[in-house]
Amino acid sequence: MRSLLRNMPTACLLLVFFCSCVDKQDFDQYDDLGITPSYEASILYIEAPEVYINAITGVNIITQNFNFDAFATDIFADRVLDGTITYEIENTTSKELEITVEFTDDAGNVLDTEVFTIQPAPTAIDRREIQYGNGGRPIDIITNTSNFRVTAQNNGDNTSTSGIPDAKITLKSSAEFRLRLK
Repeated sequence: MRSLLRNMPTACLLLVFFCSCVDKQDFDQYDDLGITPSYEASILYIEAPEVYINAITGVNIITQNFNFDAFATDIFADRVLDGTITYEIENTTSKELEITVEFTDDAGNVLDTEVFTIQPAPTAIDRREIQYGNGGRPIDIITNTSNFRVTAQNNGDNTSTSGIPDAKITLKSSAEFRLRLK
């Protein structure tokens, strides 16, 4: 009798476990899961002092190709949904400048172009955001880009100097894109 009384709480507990309400496990939840994090990174940073601009004769002061295969990698290109490229240009020189950023593919074909006309100092920082995908420019531009071509043109003279110390033109760009991980 004693052993029956001692085992009674254990038996009741086992009975409660077997009779309790348990939802059926749904292991298909993974299929319904959507993961879309945002990633942000710097793309370009170019700086040209006014002394350098004055030393160059001719109109084009910079023409440079930058290899950028990050957009074309399968892990990015197959999963990118949309995003924004942000440009910031600051001109503290005495020159009116025109900067062109071209997106090109492996064959050198131009996929997209952004042109900035920058007035001489003092000017505010020119900030521009370009949307790709989701109502913006086609996302295919981004997924096929493997190079950037940057050209800066001096629309001013080669003799004037700014009254601002360490006068220069600065171009910065960054990108933020949403990716589908699953």
